[in-house]
Amino acid sequence: MNVDLRMSLVGCMLAACALLTGCERPPTDTVQRGYRGLGMVEVSNPRTVAVHEALNQAPQPLPAAPAGGPLASATYQNVQVLGDLSVNEFTRLMLAMTSWVAPKEGCAYCHAGANFASDELYTKVVARRMLQMTRHINNQWKSHVAATGVTCFTCHRGEHIPAQVWFKDPGPVTAQGMAGNRAGQNAPAPQVGLTSLPFDPFTPFLDQSAGIRVASTSALPDGNRHSIKQTEWTYALMMHISQSLGVNCTYCHNTRSFFSWDASTPQRATAWHGIRLVRDLNHAYLEPLKPVFPHSRLGPLGDVPKVNCATCHQGAFKPLYGASMLHDYPELAVTASAPPIAAEANKQ
Repeated sequence: MNVDLRMSLVGCMLAACALLTGCERPPTDTVQRGYRGLGMVEVSNPRTVAVHEALNQAPQPLPAAPAGGPLASATYQNVQVLGDLSVNEFTRLMLAMTSWVAPKEGCAYCHAGANFASDELYTKVVARRMLQMTRHINNQWKSHVAATGVTCFTCHRGEHIPAQVWFKDPGPVTAQGMAGNRAGQNAPAPQVGLTSLPFDPFTPFLDQSAGIRVASTSALPDGNRHSIKQTEWTYALMMHISQSLGVNCTYCHNTRSFFSWDASTPQRATAWHGIRLVRDLNHAYLEPLKPVFPHSRLGPLGDVPKVNCATCHQGAFKPLYGASMLHDYPELAVTASAPPIAAEANKQ
């Protein structure tokens, strides 16, 4: 065998190995979720499931607070959100929040020294707004969270910043000219499964309100007028949702007719509301915090950290696999008025 042939074979073997690294080795589990012949099969990998299970364990609740007692708003200064709670309820929730968000720093993560009423630290201003956001979700978005609801732990899991947030993506640095124009795609990114799909599926769909549906119910020329790129952008978002929930397309769609709502599972309607929930949170609660965040907390294009499906789900089809912490912390479902964010920013 000559040298050139050997080199060619080695090259082919290396290429094959590179391709196989993108495949998932067995074993895999499958569950039929619909009528046979429709491809309604859910595929999972026990190794991946084990990792997600470890990330989605709810902590033990703190002992319930004694009933009654004076209100926090009448006892402490500058209580703008939780003033409707008793002192006992307020203290219990503060202790829980500390363990959910800043278990190492404790109260000092949000409070400046001995003056707990001060808004000197930006983290306190952000935390106040996040409390308002949590109550908003639990009251106004039951179409997505149902009675399970959310708490600070749903996203934070013991970390200051949730593990899954996103910023606007400037894209990779490329050469000038035609060779460097990626047109928003062709740059493998983890959020789209390391494919050549558009690498920012979040800005158009979870920040802006671009149309997601690209399938038409009628033929050309009067039917589908969407481009291949628009279709790929929608598919990129679907890849994100699939990875975020640890599910396949068949969790929401019937492969016989992806566009048909009548043939889809109930989870598709839940996901529809979830997309609009994420947009609402990014617009009303996170983006207005830009004047509050220090520059070090902003993205490469100067935008604030925002949420997507993975922020809450973190690989589980339901956050914490459906465990409801709201039952133990009903204070986070109380409807309360929220001060304008402008007033919050002016305190800095």
